[in-house]
Amino acid sequence: MNTSHSATPSTEMQRGLKNRHLQLIAIGGAIGTGLFLGSGKLISVSGPSIIFVYMVIGFFVFFIMRALGELLLSNLHYHTFGDIAKDLLGPWAGFFVSWNYWFSWVIACVADIIAITAYVQWFNAAIPAWLPALIAAGVLLLLNLQPVKFFGETEFWFAIIKIVAILGLIAVGLVLIVMGFTSPSGNTASVTNLWEHGGMFPMGASGFVLGFQMGIFSFIGVELVGTAAAETENPRKNLPKAINSIVVRIMLFYVLALGVIMSITPWDQIDPEKSPFVTTLSLAGFGMAAFAIQLVVLTSAASSANSGLYSGTRMLFGLSKDGHAPRGFAWVNNRGVPSKAVFFTSVFLFSAVPLLFAGDNVVQAFTFVSSMCATLVLFTWGSIVVSYIVYRRKYPERHEASKFKMPFGLVTPWLVLAFFVFIAGTLLYGDDTRAPFLATPFWFLLLTLLWQLRKRKLIKENRPLTAAIPTQVHPLDLADDDADDDAELDADVDHTSSK
Repeated sequence: MNTSHSATPSTEMQRGLKNRHLQLIAIGGAIGTGLFLGSGKLISVSGPSIIFVYMVIGFFVFFIMRALGELLLSNLHYHTFGDIAKDLLGPWAGFFVSWNYWFSWVIACVADIIAITAYVQWFNAAIPAWLPALIAAGVLLLLNLQPVKFFGETEFWFAIIKIVAILGLIAVGLVLIVMGFTSPSGNTASVTNLWEHGGMFPMGASGFVLGFQMGIFSFIGVELVGTAAAETENPRKNLPKAINSIVVRIMLFYVLALGVIMSITPWDQIDPEKSPFVTTLSLAGFGMAAFAIQLVVLTSAASSANSGLYSGTRMLFGLSKDGHAPRGFAWVNNRGVPSKAVFFTSVFLFSAVPLLFAGDNVVQAFTFVSSMCATLVLFTWGSIVVSYIVYRRKYPERHEASKFKMPFGLVTPWLVLAFFVFIAGTLLYGDDTRAPFLATPFWFLLLTLLWQLRKRKLIKENRPLTAAIPTQVHPLDLADDDADDDAELDADVDHTSSK
């Protein structure tokens, strides 16, 4: 009797993401909900100096991504940060990094759903907060049950919408500045607004430092390109392109966009409880444009949550294959989707509903959740940097052979780690972020307990503490070698024929 292939459990995902998918996922990951919603709160805390905050964070994020890029391309059998950590730091590190990243994305998705609620209530304040949160969680579940190619296509168009919207805002803003447009509220659009309302650092050094708290959250998701690389057709060609364009994206989408916003509307007149992208156009008298931007930031939050759920489920899939999570989460359906991991992760998204009733307003709930997420992502990014330091020592031959080396690799990892210590200090310093920061050690204590229990179970069952990373040449590299050999053979034949 024949058994259909679809009925047979599988543990392999499909490489269904093309170059255009990966490039736009990288761009979309760099344009997070923190930019659209959280930047209003950041501007109220830091003033125009928020521009420098984003520049500094972007500088260090670039080096984190270069380290990740070299690590992933050093062995194409690495699929996630968890694979890198377990191979270079040990099985315990793979367990900690993977579960922590999964949990951080669950929290980030909850923050995005809260943001979606805020955007929906902008259209109609009478809509109960729980309704858009419930609908958003359900839609995200359905989207992530589709094949990875569908995910890539969805994120491709989500990213296109965000790019067009921000570029459109910048273009309109520059025209208003050149024209010296005066809004109905009496503000004249001018670059001088950046320093004529208390200077570039109106809150002093303390305001500048506090800007790093939530500023770091805006960049959560930039590492998603590393997770997506495992399902990309040609990572050696496409991954470097995506990573190297990060600096341009940050300068364009963060620095230029916020500079234009604060030139049109003085920073001290921007409502911290709302998206500055929307309020700027509203104050300038462009009601329909503000309406359109509101729709864009709504889709942006949905895009960020969609990416987060995708990334979290892939991490859970890897945990299961390592024996660090129940075996069922490694099951892949006939569409190439780890559906059980998707269902399990989606359950936690509905926690956004009670969180909306815990704070006085949506932005307060968003600030709490995003601050905790920022703390957790420091651990993830830190694991990438520490893994890179160990990789340089453990596999010097791989580093020498690498065609995508991290710049100044002996120094920059330590500078990045020092920057993380600084960020941790700012999270502890701020009143809004102190409680979430102090709550995270309890999460790592729980992880320690769970690791000990899982390790004992694996030892008792005479199973390895983690799945081994293959050392043989990856099939994609073999295919490239065969293509090179065929090209050389064709060249020889042509040369012989010409004689």
